[in-house]
Amino acid sequence: MAIKKKNMNKPSLKKIIVLISLTITGIVPAMAQQNIQFTQYIFNSLSVNPAYAGYKEEWYAQMALRNQWVGINGGPKTGQLSIDGLIDPINKRMGIGMQLTSDKLGPQQSTSAYVNYAYRLKLDAEDTQRLSFGMGLGVTNYKLDASMLNPVELDDTQISTGMTNAYIPDARVGIYYYNPKFYLGVSIMDLFSGDKTNNFFNWDNSSGINIQRKRHLYFIAGLLINITEDVKLKPSILIKEDFKGPTSFDINGMFVFVDKIWFGASYRSGVKLWNKSYDNGLNLANTNSISGVAQFYVTERLRVGYSYDFQINGLASYQNGSHELTVGLTFPSKTNRLLSPRFF
Repeated sequence: MAIKKKNMNKPSLKKIIVLISLTITGIVPAMAQQNIQFTQYIFNSLSVNPAYAGYKEEWYAQMALRNQWVGINGGPKTGQLSIDGLIDPINKRMGIGMQLTSDKLGPQQSTSAYVNYAYRLKLDAEDTQRLSFGMGLGVTNYKLDASMLNPVELDDTQISTGMTNAYIPDARVGIYYYNPKFYLGVSIMDLFSGDKTNNFFNWDNSSGINIQRKRHLYFIAGLLINITEDVKLKPSILIKEDFKGPTSFDINGMFVFVDKIWFGASYRSGVKLWNKSYDNGLNLANTNSISGVAQFYVTERLRVGYSYDFQINGLASYQNGSHELTVGLTFPSKTNRLLSPRFF
């Protein structure tokens, strides 16, 4: 992490920050969850599944900004731009989406660009449900500024002494099903990762434990429940698994008022589904955060979303939560006809 010793005035804070930094960047074998995770993925699932491209059946652009662990020097900061829509608006069989993402965590920075394609099968005559198969191709630029690191052992051969820079290609695949009341999706991200010989930071040309990506499996599902004519409830879950660190589990609940105002909350936790060696006897806590989420449609085509994450783990007293802002814009079709609201 980008935290100098003069800023570490509590021994416990030193241990927390060092553990977080080394675990997230993968220098130690714990291999924690690495992928960016937005609290507001529920408003645009393209960030976790390429088969989502074209779901809204109109061109849709979104900007997301996330400032995580406010108050900790070097805390994660993430920005993402995406746009997706249909390339055959008559048959609605093919969706395409593009994403640009920038993420910075202390000395580590990554910038990625992806193109996603989805083939959408029509499952009923009324066209109320579709099954989509998606694939994404992209490239990520990884950087590590070792001058910002402050290792305990100055002669540690696993730590670089300069700027490390690498471009790594990647692919992702997914399946997404939806009808007016239910959706379900499964995706695999970082397909080109996971092999111990595929190190993108390899500053000593031989080490097998340099910073390394891991394949991730995502599972998303949600319901839409009509409570009254003007009030709906949308519960949803997200499960993220990298097969090395703790399984990440999100459960969300959103109330939708008159199809324009959304209020809800989210709970995120780690779950140990089977025996894993990531904790190495450290007895790490699984609890992570609770979040408040709100979304407003300023106009029929412009929406603004905000979420605040409150930590409920050991970091709670050392930072001031995480802020996330999203802005989404739907572009008019050639017919200028606005489709019925898309709740997923």
